[in-house]
Amino acid sequence: MAKKNTRNTKGRIVAAAWKLFYENGYEETTVEEIVEESGTSRGSFYHYFTGKDALLSSLSYLFDEKYEELMPQLQDAMTAPEKLVFLNRELFLTIENTVSMDLLARLLSSQLFTKSDKNLLDHNRIYFKLLRQIILQGQKDGQIRSDIPVGEIVKAYALLERGLMYDWCMCEGEYSLSQYSARLLPCLLAGYLSGSD
Repeated sequence: MAKKNTRNTKGRIVAAAWKLFYENGYEETTVEEIVEESGTSRGSFYHYFTGKDALLSSLSYLFDEKYEELMPQLQDAMTAPEKLVFLNRELFLTIENTVSMDLLARLLSSQLFTKSDKNLLDHNRIYFKLLRQIILQGQKDGQIRSDIPVGEIVKAYALLERGLMYDWCMCEGEYSLSQYSARLLPCLLAGYLSGSD
C-alpha cells in the first residue's frame, strides 16, 4: 500500500507541475504553486525532486500515465499495428493539447546532456513494456514478422516517435504532430508486417 501512496503523491506532483507549466510557463511556475496545486507538501516535493529543473525529465512519467489510461481502450479485436497507431495518435494529441512546445523541447534537450537519468530511454517504463507486449502478441498472432527481434521493432517505433517530437519542436509546431504521425507511422509499420519480407 505504501508503494501506491508513494506513486500517487509523486504522480500528483508531476501532473500539477505540468499543468502549471502549460498554463503559466515554466519560468513563471514556482515550487510553492506546484505544492499547492498538487495538494502535497514541500517535504513531499523535495523527497522526490531536487528542484523544479528535476521535473523536466518527469514528462515521460506523465506519458506513461497516459498509456495506463489508454490500456483499457485497447480492444481484443484490434490488430497489433492498429493498437500501436491508436496509442501514438492519443499520445500525440495529448502532447499537442496539454504540453507546451517549449517544455517538450526542454525535455528532449535535457536528455541529450544529462549524465544520469535518460528517462525517455528507460526500458522499465510502462511505455516500453506495453510496446513489447503488443508487438510480441502481434508476432504470436502472425500479424508482425517474427524474424525480427521484438526489441528491434520497439526501438524503431520509439525512434520514430522521438524523431517526430524533435522535428515538431524544431519546426515550432507548423504542422499537426498527430496528423503527420498518422501518415508516417503506418509506413514504418508496413516493413514489419507479416508478408512484407
